[in-house]
Amino acid sequence: MNRRAFTQLAAMSPVFAASAPVEVALVTHAEGAHLSAYIEGLAKTAEVGAVSLCDPSGATEAAVRKGLGEKLKGSYRSLAQLRKERKPVAALITMEAKVAPPVIAEALDAGLHVMAEKPACVRAEDFAPLAAKANAGKRNLMLAMSNRVDAVMQEARRLVQSDSIGRIYGMELHTIADQTRLTRAEYQKSWFAQKARGGGGHLIWLGIHWLDLAMFLSGSRITEVAGFTSNVGGQPLDVEDSASVSFRFANGTLGNLTSGYYLDRGKHLLIKIWGSKGWIEINHGTDNPLEWYSNADKKTRRFTPPDGPTGYTAFVGHVVRAATGAEPPVLSPDESLYVLRTIFAAYRAAETGRSQKVTV
Repeated sequence: MNRRAFTQLAAMSPVFAASAPVEVALVTHAEGAHLSAYIEGLAKTAEVGAVSLCDPSGATEAAVRKGLGEKLKGSYRSLAQLRKERKPVAALITMEAKVAPPVIAEALDAGLHVMAEKPACVRAEDFAPLAAKANAGKRNLMLAMSNRVDAVMQEARRLVQSDSIGRIYGMELHTIADQTRLTRAEYQKSWFAQKARGGGGHLIWLGIHWLDLAMFLSGSRITEVAGFTSNVGGQPLDVEDSASVSFRFANGTLGNLTSGYYLDRGKHLLIKIWGSKGWIEINHGTDNPLEWYSNADKKTRRFTPPDGPTGYTAFVGHVVRAATGAEPPVLSPDESLYVLRTIFAAYRAAETGRSQKVTV
């Protein structure tokens, strides 16, 4: 690893801590997504000295207390009640998409930095005023695009931005998860499987990560999309289990995404970027997660990520450090809003059979 890559990755590490541990509010309910991962992240993040829980249902208190132990300083049924007794600097909000926007607005109005589990809305129009509110109050508002802090993605972005593969010609992505979950009655009744509550299916839940990475890695926004969605597995859902999206970047590059629940278990995660001077291939979650080729010397190189926090644990640490000013946020309110607008433009394209512009 070269010195520049090491510096970028080190900036994400726990050694770049706030001057003193801070308090974070965990705002959730019985169907809060990735709750166990956020509990683990809060427990393992040294910069988090205390956690206050807000759960109107009260259903998660036992699990949160078990995972956080003495770090949990109080459990409340409303954010207003929590704020009367506690002084968090940030809120981690993981809630059903339909009910999340007013809670995010309340946290921002209280002066808190916010990380919101995606999609955090069922229409981009409901997220737009939240981004404006965050910008006006100079507060972070980050969707849970945790892959942005992944060491492999950081290195891939460095390679692209340093012109290692030249001008980008094209991009191919796929994010494939298991069909098995869709066969379970519990899942079929959850908000993930209902468009009115979750905004959509695989594309807005998992495909959103890869569309965000397409823009993060390339350094260019997606400006136009076309595509299809379908329920190929035939399970009793009113959301898609399969999506195919083609897109155009502002810099003229074209790309494609396959997003679906196809496997019996596990995930297949691929990003391939071709440029005028070489190519990059990311096979996330494998023993060979990143390799790239240079036209100049005809050599293929590999990157092995360093040891350290990964996934949501790494992202929680980043969110807290960004809230304290220890490092710049990896995702702005406007970028959070823009990836949502890209997703909903893809849904409109599938519904109308016509390509759609992504509005700013």
